Amino acid sequence: MGREGGYPMSFPHELVALFFNSIPTYIMYLWFFPLKNKQKYILLVLLLFIGNAFFHYYADSFFHMEEDHKDHRWRSMISSLVTYTSFSLGFFALFSVKKLYAKQLELETTKQEKQQAELNALKAQVNPHFLFNTLNNIYANALRKDEKTPDLILKLSDSFRYLLHEGQKKQVTLDKEINHIKDYISLQEERLSTKVKVNFSEDIHNPQKEIAPLLLIPFIENAFKYTSTLKGSKHLIKIKTILNKEQFYFYCENSYNENKISEIETNWQESGIGIKNTEKRLQLLYPKQHQLLIEEKDNLFKVTLTIIL
Repeated sequence: MGREGGYPMSFPHELVALFFNSIPTYIMYLWFFPLKNKQKYILLVLLLFIGNAFFHYYADSFFHMEEDHKDHRWRSMISSLVTYTSFSLGFFALFSVKKLYAKQLELETTKQEKQQAELNALKAQVNPHFLFNTLNNIYANALRKDEKTPDLILKLSDSFRYLLHEGQKKQVTLDKEINHIKDYISLQEERLSTKVKVNFSEDIHNPQKEIAPLLLIPFIENAFKYTSTLKGSKHLIKIKTILNKEQFYFYCENSYNENKISEIETNWQESGIGIKNTEKRLQLLYPKQHQLLIEEKDNLFKVTLTIIL
């Protein structure tokens, strides 16, 4: 093929050139670039470059027996130094990109781990008030030998099985989430007796569609919490769940009296996942894919949630 200079370019000649060009380049990539304090070793790197160029020149001389090759010794060594520097700069760019990518990956992993830890902490806040009051209710029913007692025990068991097992998963099917809601409503209706009346409706065209668990319960729990403080009976709680293709719609409405908030038992006020924590979960799980609207107007507390699943 030939090369500028007039002498043929042989494979062994190029192999030798590749070998001597690789030595300083990979030393820089594997040793020098990862160093934190590079300034201490600049002189050592310079000596390495010069020494390698010197040996390269003598190895290259076996392919050039002409007498005038010796006259180009310094030109050849300077050319080698320029080559080493060029290759080192190219590999430094590669090293920097690789390091930046690794750092970005580490930050992303840390962020995901942090989000998962936050979600686990939020989901772990099981409402003890609900548990204790429901058990007391079942106990009272058992004393009366009420026929509904076995069914209530089964629903409470299913509810906590869901919390402990399905609630720890990233996604559950809508039918499981809604069945859990129904069990919760049934237990609360039994506990609050004539105090509340629940109007629950569902229109789910694909019950196998998945959603993050325990996102809806806090709003329903909140409805029972505030309705329980009101005087009178048959206070209406409206709950709707609709799935239209990819869009999930949830609506919850209950009577509300701000003056009665102080009458809510302290342990119920402080227990449960809560609406604020649920808002955080929604931001973590469905960023820019959900819309939450909470209204307090005309003694009504309304929650409208839309999620793109």
